[in-house]
Amino acid sequence: MRFPLILTALVASAWASPALADPCEGALPSAGMTFSGVVRYVGDGDGLCVGPAGRPDRWIEIRLADFYAPELNEPGGIAAKRRLERLAMGKVLSCHAGRRSYDRVVATCMLAGRPLGSLLRAAGGVEGGRDGRGERYA
Repeated sequence: MRFPLILTALVASAWASPALADPCEGALPSAGMTFSGVVRYVGDGDGLCVGPAGRPDRWIEIRLADFYAPELNEPGGIAAKRRLERLAMGKVLSCHAGRRSYDRVVATCMLAGRPLGSLLRAAGGVEGGRDGRGERYA
């Protein structure tokens, strides 16, 4: 009789636990700088990290400047994350840094010479998130 109670408590505590933060811990480039790296982590439909394998302390966290995906908890948010993973995970991006937004850099990134935002739209991505300043994208 104790096993079901213990299992229920474990599941409930895991469900109530806060989500883990993304693993990107590298220094952010200054506005205007160009940088590149392999996509190592995708946090949502418009946020990712680039950097060397096995070195999250050097991964740069990026908020895409040219695509505003729905938030993960909004309709289409999970699909947007999966779309970005399919397009970019493990591939090299070349990015141009803009301003900072919280603990990440807002950047325009190119994949194989094409803007990643354009590739996301071409792959069926529908914008509907926030513009990095908290404003709803219309």
